[in-house]
Amino acid sequence: MRRILPTLAAEAALADQGAEYVLGLDEVGRGALAGPAMVGVVAVRSADLHHLKVPDGVADSKMLTPARRLAMYRDLEDWAAGWAVGACSNHEIDQWGIVHALGIAALRALAELEHGMDLGPGRRLAAILDGPNDYITPAADSFDAPDLPVLPKVSTQVKGDAHCASVACAAVIAKVTRDQLMVRLAASDPALAPYQWEHNKGYGSPAHLEAIRRLGPSRLHRVSWHLPSSGPGRG
Repeated sequence: MRRILPTLAAEAALADQGAEYVLGLDEVGRGALAGPAMVGVVAVRSADLHHLKVPDGVADSKMLTPARRLAMYRDLEDWAAGWAVGACSNHEIDQWGIVHALGIAALRALAELEHGMDLGPGRRLAAILDGPNDYITPAADSFDAPDLPVLPKVSTQVKGDAHCASVACAAVIAKVTRDQLMVRLAASDPALAPYQWEHNKGYGSPAHLEAIRRLGPSRLHRVSWHLPSSGPGRG
């Protein structure tokens, strides 16, 4: 089976429609049982597209080994005109539900990116969001939304991390950022060590599920998720 490689075709099409910057976004941690979910955003300057090349080896982040993702991380930061990662906590996910929480995480990433790049009102921004549904635009109208200089026009792309270079780069940056956080959390508190997040990154591995059954959920678990029946909880 021929492997699909990401291109800049979708970004170029949006640039042709008048976007000054095209922003690729992708989420990580949606299905985890513990820790935050995150959304990464990578900005590509439309004026650079005529000479910009897709970074070597970039692909759907789930297809890359952890070592390969980490090796690419710094190069991708340099490749992008700007980038940011926004997060929503496990408590926010429990309170809001995962879809709205991801929308707020994406808006936080966009706000950090736009403030950092000094992209004020009047700038023409277009966004490509991985997946079938736009969860960003509805969240922008909510009380929880951060201050955002410009709300980009959002288009969705199923398997965008496999087809669109900016989305693929955002996926790698977000994945590395979240993985590193989960490793730090696992080492930060002896009460969290039994869940082995340094190995499973908060997803439902057999060892993680067994630890929840034995110890109960920690303060960083998503208690609204269908967690295994457990003890009294700790951490």
